[in-house]
Amino acid sequence: MKEGYRLDKQDRRDKIAAYKARPITGGVFCIKNTITGRILLQAAMDLHGCKNRFDFSQMTGSCIEHRLQQDWKQYGAQAFAFEILDTMEKKETQTGREFQDDIDALLESWREKLQENPQY
Repeated sequence: MKEGYRLDKQDRRDKIAAYKARPITGGVFCIKNTITGRILLQAAMDLHGCKNRFDFSQMTGSCIEHRLQQDWKQYGAQAFAFEILDTMEKKETQTGREFQDDIDALLESWREKLQENPQY
């Protein structure tokens, strides 16, 4: 029994180390109302986490963003799609602040590109 515990503990350590060593991908994404065409443009340092939160909210029917709440109730969770528009990987030499600044600049660029699109 004790041997099995050690394997579980080591497995847990390995998983934590792998998580910390994974490449961090941030970027710009939108949540799009597929019926109205309106979009909510956002950026994040962890796109994978944002996608997971969106998928969970869609699965449970709970809205994750207050700006979408009215349309979410009117059209339903399945009327929304998560679209990644641009990505960037955090460099080993980059600080968290530098990475966030780069993502903010990327978001601003996308705001300019999508000026004409109806947004929340």
